[in-house]
Amino acid sequence: MSLITITGYPASGKSSRASQLQAFLQEKVDASKEVILLSEKSHSLDIKRSSYDNSAAEKLARGALLTAIIRLLSPNTILIIDAPNYIKGFRYQIYCAAREVKVRVVTVYVLAPQEQCRQWNKLREGDDRYSDETLENLFLRYEEPSSMVRWDSPLFTLLWSDESIPQTTLDAIWGAVEKGKVSNPNSGTVATVKAPTDALATLERTTLLIMQQIMSAQDGSGGVMTLSPAPGFSPLELTIPPRNVTLPELSRLKRQFVTVQKKVITLGTIERGSVDWSEKGVGERFVVFLEEQLQR
Repeated sequence: MSLITITGYPASGKSSRASQLQAFLQEKVDASKEVILLSEKSHSLDIKRSSYDNSAAEKLARGALLTAIIRLLSPNTILIIDAPNYIKGFRYQIYCAAREVKVRVVTVYVLAPQEQCRQWNKLREGDDRYSDETLENLFLRYEEPSSMVRWDSPLFTLLWSDESIPQTTLDAIWGAVEKGKVSNPNSGTVATVKAPTDALATLERTTLLIMQQIMSAQDGSGGVMTLSPAPGFSPLELTIPPRNVTLPELSRLKRQFVTVQKKVITLGTIERGSVDWSEKGVGERFVVFLEEQLQR
């Protein structure tokens, strides 16, 4: 039905707004729909604030969050994502995942001044508190949402000073959730009505082969790498950064790609053109995905 991305500075009151929004939406939906609030603090994720202390831990946390989002997305669900979601590239990934299952996308921006966030953060205890250094770093890195880009639109801004969400805003959010525009999936990643019976096997085999080729060929200098999805097919070119891409990093990216592709196969959505589930088609999409992720 819809995916609602909550974004804002750390310690800006996002969790409180997410809970208020969940309570409102639960009263509006009928029995056939479900409102799910996915928080970093949920038992299934348990992402600590300390995960944002270094880039390696943060990447793992974002990967776990994205995997959970993909798993919970459904045409019969309103999914609220309570997390910093401060990187526009990550919000775009969420948008793409929602687009693949044809659910509406809504962005809620919780706006609070940095000084207020600092005060609220100091009131927190234990694992719920950001370190002062991490908090300041996240302030600097925050990328504000914009209604001018499709992955942040429609965009609703909530002020920290309001005790509750204004009713007019709640009604507008409900309108976007219930009747808003559904973005069509990209024609390069949409399945036909029936994927081949061996699509899953080809998906796993091809992505694993490409991953093995990357590990064998890289020397830490980066640049263009030539890969082959299967014998007899034209080679594919992948540009990697000037460093050694680790096996855990590749494995995590492979899981994300395979999870999205599996959902496309299962749902059997229809769009302009059809998906090529051959080794060549899977390999081309996987290489494009890897190049986008590794260059971030």
